[in-house]
Amino acid sequence: MVMTALLSAAVSATLLLAPSAAAADDPSARQLADEARENLRDAESVHLKLTDRGKDTSTGRTRPASMDLALDRDGNCAGTLKMARHGGTVEIVKRGKQVWMKPDTAFWKAQVPGGQGDEVAELFKNRWIHGSTSDAMLKGLADTCDLDSLQDDIGSGDDPPTALKRGEKTERDGTDVYPLSGKDEGKNITMYVTADSPHQVAEIVQRGGGTDRSVTFDDYDEPVPTRTPPPEDSVDVDKLQDELQKV
Repeated sequence: MVMTALLSAAVSATLLLAPSAAAADDPSARQLADEARENLRDAESVHLKLTDRGKDTSTGRTRPASMDLALDRDGNCAGTLKMARHGGTVEIVKRGKQVWMKPDTAFWKAQVPGGQGDEVAELFKNRWIHGSTSDAMLKGLADTCDLDSLQDDIGSGDDPPTALKRGEKTERDGTDVYPLSGKDEGKNITMYVTADSPHQVAEIVQRGGGTDRSVTFDDYDEPVPTRTPPPEDSVDVDKLQDELQKV
């Protein structure tokens, strides 16, 4: 469910990256879009930040309102997910098939019914829940780390219905970028591509029709942090499942 939200937030926006015949009358915009799309699709790793302020973030607490993740093609990742509707925050670390998550009190209260959420939050306070990708409870979070799936979706995107328009060079978070703007299903989409070669996607912004979402990308091909939580700060997921059966 978390991965679905990530794909709807990031991949649907990257449809703007797909080349279209209509963009042929602006080869500069097309060249920038094509190269940026390929560099994102071919990246060995990337750091992304998602912020979703759209109306649909209120439809469920399991949908992330924001995320800050470093992830790579081997399925490793490290970062934080913040759920919508006061659904709390979860830190996540994944190395290979091993997964750690550390939810805060608000997350437990949103996930565990009644007043038992406080009990579970206190029991596992400041501790990481540890398991593998085969554990059903951790699988959804582990799927968030699948950069390969994200890149596959970028590669399979349909052509956008309108031509891309390149704006004047500007600065975004200290980096010179070109804004490429267009429309898709009633949404205004702007993709910021780094002005210097290799051209890379720096940020994608979607607005309109109840959508207000941005995704930034940086640290292309930089290693994902390898530090994992120490055993003394971790609890096996089986213990969590045992405790949840008691509440």
